[in-house]
Amino acid sequence: MKTGVTGGSGFIGSHVVDALVQAGHEVTVLDHRVKPHRPDVGFADVDIVNFSAVLNATQGLDYMFHLAAVSNVNYAFAQPLYTVELNVLGTGNILEAARHNHIRRVFLASTVWVYSGCRDEDVSEDSPFYLSGAGHIYTSSKIASEFLCQDYYNLYKQPFTILRYGIPYGPRMRPELVIPIFLKNALAGESITISGDGSQYRNFIYVEDLARVHVLALDASAENQVYNLEGPTKITIRDIAETINRILGGGVKIVYTPARPGDYAGKQVSAEKARRELGWEARVSFEEGMRRTIQWYRQTYQEK
Repeated sequence: MKTGVTGGSGFIGSHVVDALVQAGHEVTVLDHRVKPHRPDVGFADVDIVNFSAVLNATQGLDYMFHLAAVSNVNYAFAQPLYTVELNVLGTGNILEAARHNHIRRVFLASTVWVYSGCRDEDVSEDSPFYLSGAGHIYTSSKIASEFLCQDYYNLYKQPFTILRYGIPYGPRMRPELVIPIFLKNALAGESITISGDGSQYRNFIYVEDLARVHVLALDASAENQVYNLEGPTKITIRDIAETINRILGGGVKIVYTPARPGDYAGKQVSAEKARRELGWEARVSFEEGMRRTIQWYRQTYQEK
C-alpha cells in the first residue's frame, strides 16, 4: 500500500515510518524542511497549511497518517494562533485533500490531553468532554481536529481513525521534552527541576510500542473508531527523576519550582478498547524503556 505520514521526520513519526516500512508499505514522508531519517522512503517537502501543496503531495496515496502538529505545549502556550493554524487548519487540509484524492482512510494523531475536558478521573473513548475544562490551546486544537474527522465522515463519508496517544518516550526524542531535559541535567551533574510537586502523572508509553499499533489500526475493524494508546503504568514526574537517579547509580539532585499554567495533571485512561479490538498492548516497562532511552541518549549526545 502507498502510505503517507505527515510529520514523518519527527520523533513519533519516524518510528511510525519504521513500522510501516517493516510491514511492507511504500511510505512517503510529508514534512517541512526536515528530511526522513532513512533513505528508502519518499519525501515531499510540504507545509500542511498550504492546501494546494497538500493536495498535490497526497495524490495516489491509499492511507494517510497525520502526525504533523505543534506538540510542544510550552510553544503552544506562547504561540496560540500558529498552533490553531497548524493543528486545526492543517488537519482540515489533510481531510479535504483525502476527500478529493479518494484516500481510503485518514489516521489522526490525537492525545490523551483531550481528557482534560472530562470531569471523571477514570476515562475511556466514550467519556464526554466539557469544553470549559479543556484548559489549553493545545488540548482545544486536538479536540477541534477530532471534531473535523467526525464531520468529514458524517458529511462526506471520508473514513478516519483517531489515535489518542499517551505520552511517548524513547530514542529520537526532541531535546525540549521532559525526559531528555532531565537526562541532560543528570548526566551533566546538574539538578533535575520539577514544575509543581511532581505528582502530575502520565502513563508513559515507549515509542516503539506506540508505533506498532499504527500497523494494527489499518485493519478494517478500526475504521471510524477512536483508540486510547496508553502505557501500562502510572508514572509521576517525580518517578521519572527517581528512575533516572536509580539507573545512573544515585547522586542526582531534584528541586521543585511552581507549576506551569494549563498543565495536564493526568487521568486514568483506559486502553482496553485497543487491546480488545486490535490485539495491542504496551510491552516495554518504563524501567526497561528508560534504560534503552539513556543508552540512546549517551550514544547520540555524549559519544560524538
